[in-house]
Amino acid sequence: MRDALTGSQALLAATKILNDAEVPDAARDARKLFAYASGVEAWRLSLTLPEPVPPDVQLRFDTLIRRRAAREPVSHLIGTREFYGRVFEVSSDVLDPRPETETLIETALRTNFRHVLDLGTGSGCIVITLLAEMPDAMGVGGDLSAPALAVAARNAERHGVSDRVSFVQSDWMRAIPQPFDLIVSNPPYIAADEMDGLAPELRKWEPRMALTDGADGLSAYREIIAQAMPALIPGGTLMVEIGPTQGLAVSQLMRDVDLRNVSIIPDLDGRDRVVSGQMVGFDAKTRR
Repeated sequence: MRDALTGSQALLAATKILNDAEVPDAARDARKLFAYASGVEAWRLSLTLPEPVPPDVQLRFDTLIRRRAAREPVSHLIGTREFYGRVFEVSSDVLDPRPETETLIETALRTNFRHVLDLGTGSGCIVITLLAEMPDAMGVGGDLSAPALAVAARNAERHGVSDRVSFVQSDWMRAIPQPFDLIVSNPPYIAADEMDGLAPELRKWEPRMALTDGADGLSAYREIIAQAMPALIPGGTLMVEIGPTQGLAVSQLMRDVDLRNVSIIPDLDGRDRVVSGQMVGFDAKTRR
């Protein structure tokens, strides 16, 4: 019977497996999964690495590493993902929250909203974060997927906003009550012919309906913009996340329906990330 590996040895072996599988940031992922398998906070991990790994921990860790080598996302393996300083439950039923979407949050928080709608809410990370940051606001999250809405409801409970948000199963806005002074969305914007170029973590494990419209990548914007017009109060704002090459096209779609003050906001890497437009009737003094 071989001696138990130390934590350091187990991490080294796991990192090699992940590197051989061409997993990006293999060492980081191995460390995160070892902390999860050990039930230890990541910041305390270095204290335990010289010690032998208990057999049950090694078994859990080996299973997690095999799954990660098959390119299953770390967030799916541990069941959570951090977004805007908060931890959200995630699963294969929802799109993983990503740092780029924090640009949408920052932009939305610069508006004086009271009633926000998040279309295609998924995990609920956008509307929940906005409500957590704006304690006087109310919100609605809409999604076609019932399993996604169940995840969103649990996240709302986790972050203490369940009394200020409702979740509605809806094909975009068709079943959602109105009106709103802010509508936000991170819709499926990857074109069908771009899907094969995605990383396996996206292509194989995340819900296809949250990634692509199955067409040119713009059809969701056409739907959202058309349906948002009657749902926005005068002076209200529509704000959508975009792919980095879609700024001009989505801006034109907003201008075509007479939204004003249309602007493109870059993310921290300088790539176009959010397009915002405003309903006619804005009053700079009252913001109505």
